[in-house]
Amino acid sequence: MQSDLSCLGSGQRGVITELRFSGGKRRRLMELGFIPGATVMALQRAPFGGAVSYEIMGTVIALRPSDARHIGICRESEANR
Repeated sequence: MQSDLSCLGSGQRGVITELRFSGGKRRRLMELGFIPGATVMALQRAPFGGAVSYEIMGTVIALRPSDARHIGICRESEANR
């Protein structure tokens, strides 16, 4: 079942399936490692619905939940089936 990055809880992993952005934001996220097939792990959620930190390709990056909802993922346990 496909979902989006904002659905991952702390310590959960997923594999990126798509970026639903265009233009500069899409290019910048891809430069940071958010590319289809990359594994991403949710690390920590800021209080009161703030940014979430994610580890991807050895780097920690914080994203707003509104941006994370535009990154499609497949949970890692489902990707291994």
